[in-house]
Amino acid sequence: MLLASLAVLLGLRPRAALGEIALMENNDQDFGKLAAHAPAELARWAFLIGCWRCEARILLAGGEWQKFDAAWVGRFILDGYVVADEYRMVSASGELMVLGVNLRTYDERRKVWNIRWLNALDGNWTVLASEELGGIRFDGPSITYVFKEPVAGHAYTRATYTPHSAAHFTWHGEKSDDRKTWSEFMVVECYRSEG
Repeated sequence: MLLASLAVLLGLRPRAALGEIALMENNDQDFGKLAAHAPAELARWAFLIGCWRCEARILLAGGEWQKFDAAWVGRFILDGYVVADEYRMVSASGELMVLGVNLRTYDERRKVWNIRWLNALDGNWTVLASEELGGIRFDGPSITYVFKEPVAGHAYTRATYTPHSAAHFTWHGEKSDDRKTWSEFMVVECYRSEG
C-alpha cells in the first residue's frame, strides 16, 4: 500500500487489471482471528480485518489531487499470529496500478514490530517500521511509522493509520527528504464493505 503513489509519482505505466476490485471480496471469506497466545500488541492492527472499499487521492506536481479506486482486505493468518492486509489500486480505466500485501507481526521477546510490504507487481520487499527510523508510534487510535522509499522521488514516507470507527479508517502519507520537513502527498479513505 505504501508504494501506491510510486506509479503516479514516477509516471509508471499501469498494468492490466487482474479483475475488478470487487473480486477481492467474497461472501464466504474467513478473516481468521487473533490467536489466544499471540502478543496482545497485534490487536492494534485488528481494525484492518475485513473488506474495505477505498478512495486514494494523490497530490500531483501541479497541486491537484488525482483520485483512484482502491480496495484493502485484512486477515489474521498463520493461526492468528500475523495480520496480512492486501492492497490494490486501479486507474480510472480499471488497470491495475498497485498490488501487494503488508505482513505485520510483533516480536514479544525483543518488543519490536516486524512489518514488510511485498509489491506483487515487481516482487520486491520493503521494510516498514524499522527501529533505525524510530519504529512505530502510537498516538491515541493512530499508528505512525517512517520508512525509506525504494523508488519514489522522495527519500522517506511517514505513514499514519487512523481508525475513525469500525467502518472507516484513513491512511495518510507524508513525504520528506530529511525526516525534518514533511508534506502530505497521499490520502486513502477506507470504508468497510459488506462483502
